[in-house]
This record gives sequence, structure tokens and C-alpha cells, in this order.
Amino acid sequence: MKLGLQLGYWGAQPPTGVAELVAAAEDSGFDAMFTAEAWGSDAFTPLAWWGRDTSRIKLGTSIVQMSGRAPTSIAMHALTLDHLTNGRLILGLGVSGPQVVEGWYGQPFEKPLARTREVVEIIRKVLAREAPVTNDGPHFPLPYNGANATGLGKPLKPIVHPLRADIPIWLGAEGPKNVAQTAEIADGWIAIFYTPKSASMYQPWLDEGFARPGARRTRETFDIAATCHLQITTSEDERRAVIDYMKPWAALYMGGMGAKDQNFHKNVFERMGYAELAGTVQELFLEGKKDEAAGLIPDELITDLHIIGDEVYVKDRVAEWEESGVTELLLSCRSADEVRQIAGVLL
Repeated sequence: MKLGLQLGYWGAQPPTGVAELVAAAEDSGFDAMFTAEAWGSDAFTPLAWWGRDTSRIKLGTSIVQMSGRAPTSIAMHALTLDHLTNGRLILGLGVSGPQVVEGWYGQPFEKPLARTREVVEIIRKVLAREAPVTNDGPHFPLPYNGANATGLGKPLKPIVHPLRADIPIWLGAEGPKNVAQTAEIADGWIAIFYTPKSASMYQPWLDEGFARPGARRTRETFDIAATCHLQITTSEDERRAVIDYMKPWAALYMGGMGAKDQNFHKNVFERMGYAELAGTVQELFLEGKKDEAAGLIPDELITDLHIIGDEVYVKDRVAEWEESGVTELLLSCRSADEVRQIAGVLL
């Protein structure tokens, strides 16, 4: 199983020490580094900036929010960065949620599955560069023929010849229909709450997608990239502290990342068997009682979602994740020394 360095998105200020993290990942045998975006920093610029001093490690977006750019614009970013990195880009995409899509980007959130399919199809047409790009779908018509159209729109091919027509496209997905479609049309899946314990829930959804006519991949050629916090500890007190540190993050996703009546992350926790807990955590979180919400998160949930323990425990747990179908673990690391430590144990 491969390891990816998850750099995420920025907080109030740009993070420090990232260049050292990336250099350590490159030198230690990590397969890829990933950057993200929410409603602050974008995914492409940091990836290009920090990736400029690398020569081997793959560069991935985890994830680019589809509503923030036209599909052809996403394709332009991808083909440009793929050229600059000599074919090392992994294009990770996702629909985000209605609060961000409609509140930040000013776009409708309706029919996310259909929009995803159109975005992927258009990007692949651009990268293939076989003909001027057109699209008859209702979400991203090319040429544009809607209200106030001049009628002068012209189908175009990219000026730049893409380095690779088959840049890997990985999709972030959580629900049954979204995961199944990801298995059908994408090269990989960026899973946020995939664990060995929950893997059996996802397998039928993936199988449905692989079985569809024209599916792009098979289970054997499909990547599953699972986000996980992995930390090697040397004492039970240290392990206890890390588990407690992760609980507010679980409460945030369970209760605060989405609207009360439409929180896709909360839905995943409900499917995992935590429906009653998720409801209570959300109520407390939305009332501003974040510490109380975090206090309700059980240890077993954290140790299911993340890998925290001594070297022997970490090796055993990583083997379980690999056995469950994960091809790449996306890890957030705090220092170059931690990157090297994890690589020394696992690689």
C-alpha cells in the first residue's frame, strides 16, 4: 500500500514548514502529496509551489471543488500542471456541499451526480484533444446556448497538446449513488471515512459501479485513497492524548460540516451505526457547545477512523487497511521527522 502526504487546506494563515515536509516525503518514498481547498486557499497553486522542488513524488488535489471553475478551466489547470511536473498529476475532484456551492460559489447544487458526470466527461474530452469540445448536457452546455447567448460560441480544442490524455481522475464521494458512480467513471476514489470496519458497507456500492456497462476500471485497477491520521506513540499516555486530540475533529465533521438537514458527513456516521450519537453531537455543535460535543465522541470511533499506537500496532492496523482494499493512505504529518519515522516503519 502506498502512502500520500495530505497537506490539506490553509487555516487563517499559510502553514509553515511545508517545504521540509514535502522534501522528507519525496526522499522517504511517499507516493504522492495532496493539497485541498475549502473557501480560502485553492488546491492548484500550493501544489505547484511546493511541488516545484520535487522530481519523483506524484502531485494530487484532494479535492478540487467542481463548482469553483468551469470544467474546461479545471482541464486547463490539469494539463498545465501535468506538463510542468512531467506527468505526475492526480486530479482529485468533488462536489462539496450546498452551503459552499450556493453560498460561496453562487452556483446551484442540484443534481450533483449528473453534474459530476458532465464535468468528468468534458475534462476527458479536453485531455483527449481528438475534436473541438462540445457538450449537450444541461449543466455545462458547450457552446453556451442559454439566456443572453450571442450565438457566436465556437467549439474549441486546447491550444496546448496535453502531455497525457489519461491523467488519473479521482473523485471524492460518500453516499451509495456517488460511490457507485465513482467506481464507474473514475480512476480512483478519495474516501474520507473508509476504515477496515466500514469497508463492507462500501463494497456493494463499488461493485455496482464496476459492473455498469462501459465502466472505466475494475476493482484490480481502481485506486482507493483513504484519509487517516496515523501517529506512532511510545506510551499509553501519549496515545490517550492523541485520541483526545482527534475527538473535536470528529465532532466537527459529524455536527458542523454542513447544514442541519443536509450534512453528508453526518450521514456517513449514521450509516456506520452512530445515528443517535450523530444527532446529539450535531445539536450540541450547532448550539455552540463544541467541547460538550467532542466529549461525546467514543474512543472506539477515533481508533476506527485513525491509526494511533506503537510500531507493532501501527503495522498491524495498516495491514488491515490494505487488506480491506485501500491502495493509498493519505496521512497528515506534523513534521519532517514524523514523515521519516512513518516511512521507516511502513516503507
